[in-house]
Amino acid sequence: MDDHPVVRSGLRAMLLDQPDFELVGEAATGEDGVAQARRLAPDVVLMDLQLGPGMHGSEATRRITGSGPDAPRVLVLTTFDTDTDVIAAVDAGATGYLLKDAPPEKLHAAVRAAASGDSALAPSVASRLLERMRAPAATLTTRELEVLGLVAEGLPNRQIGKRLFLSETTIKTHLVHIYAKLGVDSRTSAVAAATRQGLIRPR
Repeated sequence: MDDHPVVRSGLRAMLLDQPDFELVGEAATGEDGVAQARRLAPDVVLMDLQLGPGMHGSEATRRITGSGPDAPRVLVLTTFDTDTDVIAAVDAGATGYLLKDAPPEKLHAAVRAAASGDSALAPSVASRLLERMRAPAATLTTRELEVLGLVAEGLPNRQIGKRLFLSETTIKTHLVHIYAKLGVDSRTSAVAAATRQGLIRPR
């Protein structure tokens, strides 16, 4: 599932090169991908996270993996490895997480691992998850990362609340916790610190 036709074409060629793989569908949007996953019931879904203006890849992942005990396994294949992306995808139920610069043999191995229920993580992603496990008190929660990501986009608290279906007071509380964890005292400093640490993408 990727919104770029050229990327889908390249992936198609890499997958069809393997005798034990069968490509059963493609999708350019999260909505279409979820619908196709339910209709075609593949073993593995390759998922990009940025899918244009519609449903985000992590939400599509959540809907696919939460569709029942026999739900397809989702292998994220993206260009982003910030905490915001990694944690959201893993929380949504992704079985694996690879970056698009991975060589074909790594992708093939990851697809086979996902199909058998095993995890496949890019080294940088595995390192991030290990760091969070070693120092959980210093890390931001998934919700805090979502709030900070919207702060980085320049949204005021009221709009962030509407986007996340939370009250403005709750957003302010999340920001207090974010400031404390990052050791900062302003929105600008929080965004700068989080960007330096690779928690959110540079704007």
